[in-house]
Amino acid sequence: MRILFVSVEVAPFAKVGGLADVAGALPKALRRLGHDARVVMPCYRMIEEDPRWTLDTKIEAFSVPMGNRGNKQAFYKETEHDGLPVGFIGTDEWFTESIDSQTIYQPGGLQHLFFSRAIMLAMEELDWIPDVVHCNDWHTGFLPVLIREQGGQTWDDVATIYTIHNLAYQGEFGIDVLDTMELSHRLYNSEQVEAWGRVNFLKAGSAFADRVNTVSKTYAEEIQTPEYGCHLDGLMRHLGHLGYLSGILNGIDTDFFNPATDPDIPAHFSVTDLAGKQECRRMLLDELNMAPIQDAPIIGVVSRLSSQKGMDLMLKAAEAMFSLPVQLIVQGLGDPALSNAFKELELRYSNHFRFVPRFDPEIAQRIYAGCDAFLMPSAFEPCGLGQMIAMRYGTVPIVRATGGLADTVFEGRNGVVFQKQEPMEMLAAVVRAREHFLHPVRWQNLVHNCMTGDYTWDRSAAEYVELYLDAQNDRANLAAKSA
Repeated sequence: MRILFVSVEVAPFAKVGGLADVAGALPKALRRLGHDARVVMPCYRMIEEDPRWTLDTKIEAFSVPMGNRGNKQAFYKETEHDGLPVGFIGTDEWFTESIDSQTIYQPGGLQHLFFSRAIMLAMEELDWIPDVVHCNDWHTGFLPVLIREQGGQTWDDVATIYTIHNLAYQGEFGIDVLDTMELSHRLYNSEQVEAWGRVNFLKAGSAFADRVNTVSKTYAEEIQTPEYGCHLDGLMRHLGHLGYLSGILNGIDTDFFNPATDPDIPAHFSVTDLAGKQECRRMLLDELNMAPIQDAPIIGVVSRLSSQKGMDLMLKAAEAMFSLPVQLIVQGLGDPALSNAFKELELRYSNHFRFVPRFDPEIAQRIYAGCDAFLMPSAFEPCGLGQMIAMRYGTVPIVRATGGLADTVFEGRNGVVFQKQEPMEMLAAVVRAREHFLHPVRWQNLVHNCMTGDYTWDRSAAEYVELYLDAQNDRANLAAKSA
């Protein structure tokens, strides 16, 4: 199959979260299965100026109609990374403002509408029409709409997949979105692009795609409930009833996240020789100027600072955790109030706590490798990659049972799990983890199970191929009916 994977962030070119890791790894796994998978993303200024990348111009200039806003000039460039063709859609606005990963998400939706329409025009110009277009998150929500409403015969047989990585972010704008894309206002209804009086990009993608999926089986079930459905639970239940909603667990790039070869950690190790992990532990404490505390496991956190990620629980339970004792290291950016609270906590408990308030992938690797345990007390977690990366490095996860965390971490087998989103529940899980830590044989069993788990993309990629085939069959059946 020809598979076009569409994302606004792709590792290693631009990365904010797990979406970039998925976009960088899944297409490579699909290529290993024999499919012609390619990726397309915006051409951010940071990518054009990065000396690591050599971009070949494939289309020097083409015009992208933007309805009542006139035409916008675009270009298309391409490179190859680890055998994966990656295309870049650029223009003289929006993407030029993105000078680093922290600035790729600019306000508004015009850039995403432009990106979606430009993709179709570029593929037509290149004479490379995919069999499947795989869209991701709200930014690409209008691409399935444009393919069905404006693609014509060229795109009639192209199946569309829409993956929801986080239902909480939906992209809501006024009805003028339809005018910009030269789409009829008849689409502005509760069964297509409208939700609660706004044009909703995520709803549009979900309503028009041939198949919708999320990044874990549990999250696919959760978003059909009012608690997790973010006001779209009715649509998700409808898709589930039709058999159009599924969950496929993400994997990680196990070549990149490999403690035996990782260039960003001070010592290498494997499941059969863990001496290097102890060296990583010692060097991490030295790097952060922390003295080891007897019988205190080191617990790491690499996360966006938000209540969704359970940072508020951590703050409420911190003093009790430190008294056990444990040592805690938190790296992340996000909510300024949470950041300030962590800075104050470090001042009060400098022997027990360190806060690293910056985006630094290299230090993140050293936290994964050097900590004993990894804490993810999320209110919801569509998939979560942190727990898989941690397990790959023999770092035992402590998680709340939600989304992909519930699908990958199991009490007493490869981690510690708690149920309720409450500080004392989380504290009890940390207590259990410390008890395991103080019994070396029990702890080594947990570490062994973590490191021997299957976190590759291969199994998930095979599931995606089945999903693509189902979507293609739907397209073929619709074409037969309309013939």
